[in-house]
Amino acid sequence: MAILLDPTARGRVILVGAGPGDPGLLTVRAVAALGQADVVVHDGLIDPRVLDLAPASAQRISVAKRRARHTLPQEAINALIVAQAKAGAVVVRLKGGDSFIFGRGGEEVEAVRAAGLPVEVIPGVSAALGCAAEAMLPLTHRNHASAVSFVAGQCKGLSDQDWSGLAGKGRTLVIYMGVATADDIADKLMRDGVAPEMPVAVLERGTLSGTRAIRTLLADLGQMVARETVASPAIIVVGEVVELSDAEDKLGAWAKIAESVA
Repeated sequence: MAILLDPTARGRVILVGAGPGDPGLLTVRAVAALGQADVVVHDGLIDPRVLDLAPASAQRISVAKRRARHTLPQEAINALIVAQAKAGAVVVRLKGGDSFIFGRGGEEVEAVRAAGLPVEVIPGVSAALGCAAEAMLPLTHRNHASAVSFVAGQCKGLSDQDWSGLAGKGRTLVIYMGVATADDIADKLMRDGVAPEMPVAVLERGTLSGTRAIRTLLADLGQMVARETVASPAIIVVGEVVELSDAEDKLGAWAKIAESVA
């Protein structure tokens, strides 16, 4: 199998996690891989400064995805990567965050392997880790949370997913792609027994310009997202650890009433 440090190896694919946005969070191996690229197949939210790390001669192909609109279906992306590698190119598949956390990296590895081509995976700083660190929000803490879970908030059949036990006392839940369904997510968690007054943080555009970290309570989550016009990319963190963060308090009417009653 071809390896990253073999400059003579051609016709291969390198899946690279580009981190949450800030180019400074790229790994050394990621930068080295970009420097070898003939073709860079990248997501839409990749910082232009990251793309500039590839040779000027490298072809850059955007396969940007947006909610309810995919530039290319996943099967077509797989076929594109394989075709470029079969033509002899060093293909860097550049993905936001980490390729193996809601990045469909596993599907792309399967497609490349099925084509009989060498593939390597270089991990990246996930959105959860990068955004939480920027907000000084520890996802685990000896006094507050001994477990952390990651879920996708934009999957089909959200109401049918079993999240029981993922959020609550001593546990942290990180929700990717949950801005558009924040109301449904809050309702779902409260139906599953999570307290309405559980602290929640929304980390918007983490590590990028215009970043915001906003704190509220679970019962106010959907209303707060609407009031503050929160937009993707953003992650939602549910758990007691949120109170340790630097996030700005944005308590809604329900939360203020709850505080006064208490």
